[in-house]
Amino acid sequence: MEEHRRVREQVGVFDVSHMGEVEVRGKDALAFVQSITVNDASKLTPGRVQYSAMCYENGGIVDDLLVYHMGDHFMLVINAANIEKDIAWMRSHRKGDVTLIDRSDATSLLAVQGPRSLAVLQKLTTADIGAMPYYHWTRGTLAGVEMTISRTGYTGELGFELYFPSDRTTGEKVWNSIFEKGKDAGIGPIGLGARDTLRLEMGFCLYGHDIDQTTHPLEAGLGWITKLDKGPFIGREPILRAKQEGLRRKLVGFTFQDKAFPRQGYPIQAGGEQVGMVTSVRFHRHWSGGSGWAMFHFHSPHRVRDCMW
Repeated sequence: MEEHRRVREQVGVFDVSHMGEVEVRGKDALAFVQSITVNDASKLTPGRVQYSAMCYENGGIVDDLLVYHMGDHFMLVINAANIEKDIAWMRSHRKGDVTLIDRSDATSLLAVQGPRSLAVLQKLTTADIGAMPYYHWTRGTLAGVEMTISRTGYTGELGFELYFPSDRTTGEKVWNSIFEKGKDAGIGPIGLGARDTLRLEMGFCLYGHDIDQTTHPLEAGLGWITKLDKGPFIGREPILRAKQEGLRRKLVGFTFQDKAFPRQGYPIQAGGEQVGMVTSVRFHRHWSGGSGWAMFHFHSPHRVRDCMW
């Protein structure tokens, strides 16, 4: 809870260098990205970032990701546990003049998040990062290191993600500089456990919990990034069909106010039948209880509030 509060009230630093970074190059790079992602990458211009997802032919989600327009190429930022699977899947669908380059091991990534993140990082760069809109990026020197500075994050707070070369000397220099400038701001290192509670508090999905190969974007509440009118992409037809026929299940939020602690995979029951399954859960810091995500089946006549795990 201390790390959670630090990000909400001050500033924290996540080392998320385990994430994957894949460059997409070639004259057909945009067409390729359009074909494998559900959002409309043609709307991107250099310096902009887009949240998206990749889907299998049946509409199930391969992974959720960020798509960066880097000017002469695209960068896809994918989940760490999915790097090998994602890249193999991308390569199996590659067409035309497209080159995929895995930069994951060569790239370090720090997420500096919290209301004081801007004040801390601005001390380390001459780039006007305060003027950078959400989901935009710029190249600049920070802590004496040339890097990509991105106005993104998965906490719901003001924050930045820093991409720079992955070697020990550079990493230590950037890390130590940030913490030196952040001493008066209450800065501290933050673990992935706190990242999970922060994203859950905001209602953000986590692959392998709330979304996976059995979930299509509309069921997960990701219709806002699924551009069915942009043209063909892998998984479009079954997703469009599901929209036309009506959803049979959907990810919904729930709260609980007792000491029972439902965990991922717990069945949700009503009237003696299973009507859903818990996908994520967390305790709240302000009251005795918690909240979470559950996949709820709409074909059941029972209301969500009548259910129990």
